[in-house]
Amino acid sequence: MTPRPVLFSDLAEATEFILAQCPSAIRMATPLGLGKPHRLINALYDRVVLTPERPLNIYTALSLNPPEGQSTLEKRFLEPFTERLYGAAFPRLHYVDDRVQGRLPKHIRIEEFYMQSGALLQTPSAQAHYASLNYTRVPKALAQRDLNLILQKIASNGSGRYSLSCNTDLTQDTLDEIERLGLPRPLVIGEIDPQLPYLAGTAEVDADFFDAIVEPPAPYPPLFALPRQPVTDADYAIGFFASTLVPDGGTIQIGIGALADGLSYALILRHTDNATYRAILNALDPTLSQHPLVQQEGGLEPFQIGLYGCSEMVNEGFRALVQHGVVKRRVVEDVTLQRKLIEGTASAQEREWAEQTGQYLHGAFYLGSPAFYDWVRQQAMQPNTIGMQRVSLINDISSTAFERERLQRYRARFFNTCMMASYLGGAASETLADGRVVSGVGGQYNFVSMGQLLPDARSILMLRASRTSGAERKSNILSSVENLTIPRHLRDIYITEYGIADLRDAVDADCIQAMLRITDQQFQSSLFDQALHAGKLLPNATPPTTSGNTPAKLHDALRPFRLRGQLPDYPLGSDFTPVEARLVKALAWLKANTITKGDKARTLLQTALHHFTEGEDLLDHQAALQRMELDQPSTLEEKILAKMLEEALRQTD
Repeated sequence: MTPRPVLFSDLAEATEFILAQCPSAIRMATPLGLGKPHRLINALYDRVVLTPERPLNIYTALSLNPPEGQSTLEKRFLEPFTERLYGAAFPRLHYVDDRVQGRLPKHIRIEEFYMQSGALLQTPSAQAHYASLNYTRVPKALAQRDLNLILQKIASNGSGRYSLSCNTDLTQDTLDEIERLGLPRPLVIGEIDPQLPYLAGTAEVDADFFDAIVEPPAPYPPLFALPRQPVTDADYAIGFFASTLVPDGGTIQIGIGALADGLSYALILRHTDNATYRAILNALDPTLSQHPLVQQEGGLEPFQIGLYGCSEMVNEGFRALVQHGVVKRRVVEDVTLQRKLIEGTASAQEREWAEQTGQYLHGAFYLGSPAFYDWVRQQAMQPNTIGMQRVSLINDISSTAFERERLQRYRARFFNTCMMASYLGGAASETLADGRVVSGVGGQYNFVSMGQLLPDARSILMLRASRTSGAERKSNILSSVENLTIPRHLRDIYITEYGIADLRDAVDADCIQAMLRITDQQFQSSLFDQALHAGKLLPNATPPTTSGNTPAKLHDALRPFRLRGQLPDYPLGSDFTPVEARLVKALAWLKANTITKGDKARTLLQTALHHFTEGEDLLDHQAALQRMELDQPSTLEEKILAKMLEEALRQTD
C-alpha cells in the first residue's frame, strides 16, 4: 500500500492520480468559500468535461468568482477594480462560469446548499439542484452521497503538519460520519496555498490525514476577497438598535454584509466613543434607553469584561471588534473554571491562566478582505486568540458537553438577517415566493434554535422595513410570508430601522402590534386592517401611532452625524478608491431606477431635465467620468451613458 500522502507539484499529474483512484463516476465534495482549491478543481473539471462517459457530481456551497458586470456601466466599473483586487490571472472557477452561461455538460452536476446572495436566481440548474439543508446537517447529507473525493485548500508551515485554516467547518465531521456509517473513506487531497494563514489547534491535522498533497508552482493568485458594501441609513439604524441588546460579558454571533458592518461599528462606537454613540441613539429614538429589552437584556455602557465571539463565519466585523477591545472575553475548556469566570469567583491566578490559555473567538470558516487576511495571519502568530472548529461545535450544542458550551456562550446574542417577515413572527431569509433560492438556510435556523435552547440567550433577526424596486416601495413586513426559513413558534426579537419588537412568548395580537410599530409608516394602516379583517386583532384594537417611520425622517435624524464623518459609508474599511466609492452608490441608484421600461423612461426624462441646469458644476463629476472612461464620449451610446451616470452621481451625492 502506498504511504500517505503522495506529493505532487504538477496539477496534471495530480489530476491523473485522481482519475486513476476514482475510475468511474466522481462524487466530489469541496469546502464553501475560500477553501476551494481553484486550480486543482479547474484541472479536474476541464479533464472530465472532455470525457462524457465519466460523470462528475460536485457537492459544495458558496462558489465564488470575481464579480462581472451585467450592464455596460457595470463592466466599465468592475474590470479595473477586479484586476486590482484579484489580479489579471485569477483562476475563475470554470464550473461556475459554465453553469451561469448554461453550458454545463450533461454528465456534470453541481449541488450546493448555500449560494452567493441573488447570484443564481436566473440559473435553472443551480435552482433545481439546490439542497435545502441546515449547515449542521450537511456532513450527514454528504455521507449519504457516497463521496469518493474531497478537495480542500490547506496551509503549510513546513513542520510536516497542515492546517485546514479557513475551512474547519465540514471536512472532519463528514469523514467521521462516513466512518460511522461504515462506508469507504473518500480520497482526501489538499492543495497548499502559501498565502493561506496557518492556524493551529483544532484546525491542524497530520500529513496522513491526506491521501495526496498538491503544491502547485508559483505565481500564486491572491486569496479570494469579498468587496465591502456601503452601509446605508437603514443599515446603521438597525445596527445601532441591535447594539443596545448586547450585554457586557456576553457572547455574539453575527453574519456578513452591510447590516453586520453597521452592528459591528455601533458596538465599537459604544465602547470607544460612548457620547457620540448615545447621541446617535437619541436621534433615532429618545426613549430607547427606557426600553425594557435594553434595560433587562442589553446595555449602553462601554465593555469592561468584553464579548466572546462564537460565529460560523469569522469576518471583517470580528476583526474590528477585536482590534477595538470589544471582543476579548476568553473561554476555557475546564467547566469548573468557566463557571467561576462567569460567576466572578475565579482567583487572580485562575484568571491569569484563562488569559494565557483561553480564546476569545471561535469560528467554522473565515472570509473577508486582503486586510482581514493580514489580520488573521497576525492572530495566528499569537497563541490562544482564534480557534477554528467544526461546524458541529459552533452551530450546535452538544448533549455531552452542554454545561461547558452553555457557560461559554453565556448571555449569547445571535444576530441574523432576513428578507421578509410576517407580522406573526415567521421569517423568509433565503427563498422567494415562487421557490427560487436567493442564498440558503446556512446556519440561521441552528442559531435561532440555540437562542431558544440556551437559558439566557436571545435570537435577533434584522431586516430592512421596506425595499424599493424602481419607483415602487414595498414593505418587508407582511401579513403572511411564503417559504419561511424561521417558523413563528421560534419568534423572538425583530429589529428594523424603526425599532425593536420583542415577540418571545407573546400572543399573536401583541406580536402584530409590536411588528406594526417597526413597520414603515406607509404600510402600517393596510397591515392593521388585514389583521383586523382576519380576526387576529380585536375590534376595539387601535393602530400604532408612530409618525417617524419614514426614510426621510430617518435620513434627517442621521444626516448631522453623516456630515461630521461619524457614520462613514464604509465603517470597517473599503477596497474602493474615493471615486469608486461614489460610483458604487451612483451605479446602485441607476440600477434600481432602470429595472423596468417605465423606470428607464423616468430616469432618462430626469436626466434630460437636468442636462441644461444652470450653474451645474460638471467638474465635480469629472473624476468619476474619467474612471468610467466617459469623460470624452464619442458615440451616442457613450453620451447617453455619461449623462445618466451624471444624474446618478447627482442623486447620490
